[in-house]
Amino acid sequence: MRKFSLLLSLAAICLSMMTSCVKETENNIPAPVVKDGLFVINEGSFQYSTASLTYYDPENNEAINDMFYRANGMKLGSVAQSMTAYKGKGWIVVNNSHVIFAVDLNNVKEVGRIENLTSPRNICFVNDKKAYVTNLYDNRIAIIDPTKYTVTGYITVPGMEASTGSTEQMVVIGRYAYCTCWSFQKSIIKIDTQTDQVVDKKDVGVQPQSLVVDKNGKLWTLCDGGYQGNPIGYEAPTICRINPETLAVEQTFSMNLGDYPGDMVINGDGDTLYWINGSVWSMPITATAIPTAPLVANAGNSFYSMTVNPRSGEVYVSDAVDYTQAGMVYRYSPQGKLIDKFGVGVCPGAFCWK
Repeated sequence: MRKFSLLLSLAAICLSMMTSCVKETENNIPAPVVKDGLFVINEGSFQYSTASLTYYDPENNEAINDMFYRANGMKLGSVAQSMTAYKGKGWIVVNNSHVIFAVDLNNVKEVGRIENLTSPRNICFVNDKKAYVTNLYDNRIAIIDPTKYTVTGYITVPGMEASTGSTEQMVVIGRYAYCTCWSFQKSIIKIDTQTDQVVDKKDVGVQPQSLVVDKNGKLWTLCDGGYQGNPIGYEAPTICRINPETLAVEQTFSMNLGDYPGDMVINGDGDTLYWINGSVWSMPITATAIPTAPLVANAGNSFYSMTVNPRSGEVYVSDAVDYTQAGMVYRYSPQGKLIDKFGVGVCPGAFCWK
């Protein structure tokens, strides 16, 4: 599973039933033309080819499942990890199947694929002719030529062993790319995108996963703190603000030991952070302390991933239910009021806006 591939303990949680006005389209019709909206990347079950793609049209409140299968007549594979939109194409990273599919965002038709990757996690574009792909179980970041769908080289992370290597989320600021080193790691690296070399590496906290940039150009990362027996340590999770020039940690917000937060994102204005820690939490970047009450309290849900509409500020949160049956996505106002919900595939683990 995406949240913690090495050690994952799943608990079955009953889904509370709520009324909804969202239309959910049946699976036996062709995929329509895709307008601006939201893709939900459903991981599926590990080692089973049940990964899928859902499209949600916010204007018409319509959710359409199995979009990739409808468009291409084949399944995505095992554990759809993430999706990135870039200049008319969607790049769907399928972790356990070691592949990235490139699709036309207007109809989800496959236009190319990158294969034989170790265990891909996320793809980040440097420019039209270069992208980076992070991996689990690898101490290298793959360099991709997206025009040819080929791997052209690798960036080796200094001090990282291949057997326990893990690179996760990336962002690009000017000439440099920044990347969290996550499972069994505790660092952020800085890459010169002109030379494809790591030029700086700093420890920030145990297992930094999410990485975003605020309106002031500062980096923010969420460190999940690890687990008991973790060889690199076990500590209270933190959210850190980082200077991208020096990688110095400028401010740290600590949670409680034993918390396991994830999926930190930022709104379109770049001034408010959101993350999942059982419930859904939010915090302005100007905050001086971690909030004492959540934006959305957990009512027996298995909140798993989230995103914020960059235009409206509405918050979308997935519920993995019991991690084996079809999940749900809940749509909330920026103030945390439930607007509606819609059904998706198994383990809705990521989102992508078109």
